[in-house]
Amino acid sequence: MKKNKKKVTGVGGIFFKCQDPKKMKEWYGENLGLVTNEYGSLFEFRETDNPAQKGYLQWSPFSNKTTYFEPAKKDFMINYRVENIEELVEELRKNGITILDEIETYEYGKFVHILDPENNKIELWEPIDQVFTDLYEGKTTK
Repeated sequence: MKKNKKKVTGVGGIFFKCQDPKKMKEWYGENLGLVTNEYGSLFEFRETDNPAQKGYLQWSPFSNKTTYFEPAKKDFMINYRVENIEELVEELRKNGITILDEIETYEYGKFVHILDPENNKIELWEPIDQVFTDLYEGKTTK
């Protein structure tokens, strides 16, 4: 039997629309203890198979006027951490999955957006976690 390659390795981000992102970040910081920054809150965790390796999940409130979640009509979007994003996108394309854009590369990883069967926009992220460790050491929610 052929062993499945890892695809999604975890949740990379939770994004949602709200009326006042700044107020929302303040409320979560004051009432629930989230360590916030200009983007929301960066949650730090350890990789199960390599506990010395830090990983991150981004929690971000967006303005309810954002178009970033389009073409989905939902007030939220989930980002999934993945491995081998190029191979995964080719497999998804072969399976008839709607790929919304080309893979984009940033210093903190590669991204692409797809649609699920109910037209929810999903962000796939192949992270480079060390960038966050270098930028936000001691400034994360744990």
